[in-house]
Amino acid sequence: MNTDRLPMRIIVIEDDPLLAEGLVNVLNRAGHAVDHAATGARAEAALKSTEYDVVVLDLGLPDRDGLELLRELRARRSHASVLVLTARDAVEDRVRGLDLGANDYMTKPFSVAEFEARIRALLRRSAVPEAQLESGTLAMDLSAKRARVGGRPIELTSREWSMLELFLTRAGHVLSKDRISEHLLACDEHLSANAIEVHISRLRAKIEPEGARLRTVRGFGYLWDGAND
Repeated sequence: MNTDRLPMRIIVIEDDPLLAEGLVNVLNRAGHAVDHAATGARAEAALKSTEYDVVVLDLGLPDRDGLELLRELRARRSHASVLVLTARDAVEDRVRGLDLGANDYMTKPFSVAEFEARIRALLRRSAVPEAQLESGTLAMDLSAKRARVGGRPIELTSREWSMLELFLTRAGHVLSKDRISEHLLACDEHLSANAIEVHISRLRAKIEPEGARLRTVRGFGYLWDGAND
């Protein structure tokens, strides 16, 4: 896996337990953070609470049609890429799925290699490469691996850099310790909650004197909201 790019958040919405387990394992091995929902109700709750990069969507869910989920997802103006994975192979089904906002459509059965290739293609389309991330008084040059706050260069460890990049790319979203740990897992061993608190404290000591702000949302996690006004 290329550790220079952020791991992606993916949800597999599939009621077949064996197939779902296989897809989750494939995506985990590729370094992504993967959730699974076996019903439309669980999928709907997850999609409302979490920002996903890719949604793998089965249409034949036990409690509702997957196309309804797709329609609702696009009505909320979600930018997640959607790969429909279904046994429905009629042309009209493909057309309807694509018209409702799916980015790609695969019919069952399928090869794992093709599934992986299509996921990679979706991730390439959804990724927005930025040479520089800026928020408030802080700027990160992703190519040169340099960061400045209030115009002053700051030295960051690899973990601090990875955490700060995650916060800036998810600005405005509360990130739990588990989410931060999943992100760091792509380039490091799993970190305990206490270890994450230590790294957050050290990161704050470097950025907050110049006005960059990382808030604690008690009981939920951390929120990057730019600079103090």
